[in-house]
Amino acid sequence: MTRKHTRERNADHDRFHGGRRQFIGTVAASGAAIGLSGLATADTNEGFPPAGITEWGRSVSLGHGEATPFTTVTPSGRPKYHGLLIERAVLEGLPSADALANSGEDEYTDKYGSNGESTIIHHKWSQEFFVPFPETDATPVTFLGLNWNPGGHPPDGVWTVPHFDVHFHMLPTETVDAITGPAAPTYDLPARYIPEGYARNPVVDERVITDMGEHLVDPTVPEMNGGTFTNTLIWGAADPDGDGTATLTFVEPMLTRAYLREHSGTDRRTIAQPETYAKAGRYPTAYAVRDLPEQDAIAVTIEAFDRFEGEGCR
Repeated sequence: MTRKHTRERNADHDRFHGGRRQFIGTVAASGAAIGLSGLATADTNEGFPPAGITEWGRSVSLGHGEATPFTTVTPSGRPKYHGLLIERAVLEGLPSADALANSGEDEYTDKYGSNGESTIIHHKWSQEFFVPFPETDATPVTFLGLNWNPGGHPPDGVWTVPHFDVHFHMLPTETVDAITGPAAPTYDLPARYIPEGYARNPVVDERVITDMGEHLVDPTVPEMNGGTFTNTLIWGAADPDGDGTATLTFVEPMLTRAYLREHSGTDRRTIAQPETYAKAGRYPTAYAVRDLPEQDAIAVTIEAFDRFEGEGCR
């Protein structure tokens, strides 16, 4: 069965507010550090993601193509991937900021719909989608927040180029839906929850963003030091229960359209980890961008899930 047929078969079951498809997991994959030097030279990505153990979510229309979330879990319940398959046609015919600002009543009006919503995010026009993953109890990941940013977003000269934000959220959709901004955070984020090498000091003063949360940045990335922005990982935080203490709530690859257009092979990088997480769970320790020539597509995934017991116990 092809990916398209599998996706269509699952579409009726994967409605955003519909029933759950659950995987029952036990022990997650090893979280050893995995960098570019660890890639196999024969990695052609043929047959990715693995057939038979991959469930497809609901597709959305973007540019001239479709983007589809997926979840891969082994028969024993071990999580392998949460990902987004992006047809290369998506990279062409994308709406401009002016098109989003002047969109009609029937397009770009529903972030839960197939054409997304035209909205101002980070003070810039963005096309936004909330799309569920095929659910699994094996990880804390809940849904995908996808944004096409035709004019980028602040800070100026850093991320103000056309790019995609791919948010792997770990909160219920209604909780993320209720986050408003842009604003400065008003809660505490304990140091033990901040990923190694990441900074909470403001890159922009208003770093709590509508439909997302607070953004944490690795200050050593090239674009923060006069280099070119291509592929950067953001960590996010929020205070979902309003008790004055925030926790990590999303991880976000930011990928420029230029980078995706030129990408080939596999770009696999580590995800910096905190000392501990607030809740026990299997969290991703790597993310990857894979070229899939057979499908004329690109897959953006989080993977290498490791078990964290929470609050310093691992």
